[in-house]
Amino acid sequence: MRKPTSVAKLAEFGRERLSKSFFMRDFLFSDIAAIHGLANVPDDPELAIAAGTRLCEELLEPLQDKFGRIAIRSAYRSKEVNALGNEMQRQGKAGYSCASNEANYAAHIWDERDAGGHMGATACIVVPSFLDRFPQDGDWQKLAWWIHDHLPYSSLYFFKELWAFNIQWHEQPERRIDSYAEPKGCLTKPGMANHAGSHESEWRMIVSGA
Repeated sequence: MRKPTSVAKLAEFGRERLSKSFFMRDFLFSDIAAIHGLANVPDDPELAIAAGTRLCEELLEPLQDKFGRIAIRSAYRSKEVNALGNEMQRQGKAGYSCASNEANYAAHIWDERDAGGHMGATACIVVPSFLDRFPQDGDWQKLAWWIHDHLPYSSLYFFKELWAFNIQWHEQPERRIDSYAEPKGCLTKPGMANHAGSHESEWRMIVSGA
């Protein structure tokens, strides 16, 4: 499959179904691309579809099945879009928060493997039903621990606004959770005492209906 270079081809690409609920078009919108007039389109559509399918089937669908509709804040970025976002961030421009292209391969840049040759994909999402029930500082940890105990994620990174978080699928999962929201820092990673075992006491209330 070649990179879409016409409206008709992009529409066709957008109709690629990644899972029962999600299509490729759901992940192509970019604020940076919209403002700067860039095409947020993969150079390697087949790799983007393969990575996005794993993200959707193994992480996003189970989340949506459990907690209701999830909202996509941002997801796929082309190398051009991400590079501009990273340059603007390094200049201190507000609203830009992109790591370098190399750091985002197999993350937000779905159509490029990382330095180790591994495939991956990241989306920034919001779970509205969770946000409505648990809006207080620190509440994000409840959802983080549920995901940790139930889903094969690679990394999670939580933000203060709307409890949005980056969720990554990767061929070699890191299994690490970090946050810009309070309490900031690393919640867990391999080697930490809290990493193994069940964390049901942390997340039980979000599935009990209490």
